[in-house]
Amino acid sequence: MKANQTGLPASDERGFARPLILALLALIALAAITAIGGWLYAQNQYAGRGPETPDGADRIVMIQSGAGTGQIANRLAEAGAIESADDFRIAVRLTSNDGNLRAGEYAIPSGASIREIIDLLIEGRSLLYPITVPEGLTSAMIVAIVEQSEILTGDVPETIPAEGSLLPDTYMVHRGDTREAVLSRMAEAHDEVMEELWPERQEGLPFDTPEEAVILASIVEKETGLAEERPEVAAVFVNRLRIPMRLESDPTIIYGLTQGVPLGRGLRRSEIDRRTDYNTYQIDGLPPTPICNPGRASIAAVLDPPETDALFFVADGSGGHAFASTYSEHLRNVANWRRVEAQRAAQAGQ
Repeated sequence: MKANQTGLPASDERGFARPLILALLALIALAAITAIGGWLYAQNQYAGRGPETPDGADRIVMIQSGAGTGQIANRLAEAGAIESADDFRIAVRLTSNDGNLRAGEYAIPSGASIREIIDLLIEGRSLLYPITVPEGLTSAMIVAIVEQSEILTGDVPETIPAEGSLLPDTYMVHRGDTREAVLSRMAEAHDEVMEELWPERQEGLPFDTPEEAVILASIVEKETGLAEERPEVAAVFVNRLRIPMRLESDPTIIYGLTQGVPLGRGLRRSEIDRRTDYNTYQIDGLPPTPICNPGRASIAAVLDPPETDALFFVADGSGGHAFASTYSEHLRNVANWRRVEAQRAAQAGQ
């Protein structure tokens, strides 16, 4: 039998090589199985369902500002949202999301996977809470609402924002947002409304600046609580300014007396006759500043009032007002209102 270069017969060489090849193939197969198993395990840890809550409710987890991946992983593990902090850290790094996870208060769904939690934190879909500011509040009252919120942090500014500079609305905030930042949002929202509406204002209005428009809108805001009445109330005051005729608005008297704090009673004759910078029974034109923070609807109403010749309005007993274009008609409306008041007083005394 002919020997080959190894010095072994060819048949012996083939017999020697076969086990080596088989062993090598076995090692390759084992490595492949191990890799596939590892990949399946990693996929299960990454995309598989996470820990369930007993009642299926979300887990509320607070991620502090400045927290790193390790701190976030530990916090999620402490809350029971993930089984392994190490698995979470590895997943974040393998997906190149170190530094992309946002702080905030999160509602982690029961059974959420690591992938779903990472996506939630990357997108910053943290919980939002409403802070509602009704129309017609003074700036001091709005600051008090913001200051009393338990969701917000930090102090309010030492200086109260200028009257009429904040836009009443419902603002959605995150837990931990600062009070100063929320007040700044309200001021920016007011400025945005004015920038939008002022250029589209009706021609020939009897005021020249956005600031004067806000002053008049604040009076409209305090004169009626009915949204549908705001345009007509605005038209009455615009008509009076055009004549010119004094506005004679009761809320301006109250602001001059209390800076907007409700009196809790009707106005006295002596208060109507008392001259202040805000008493529009005693001064011509507009007061020096707004008397509250008007909403968008009142601002829009004074910038585009409907055409009407009405100069007067008085309560009609239904929650709204009766409007009149002549003084004699107005007196009849006043007499009707007095009868309503008398009937209510008689019923209350029974």
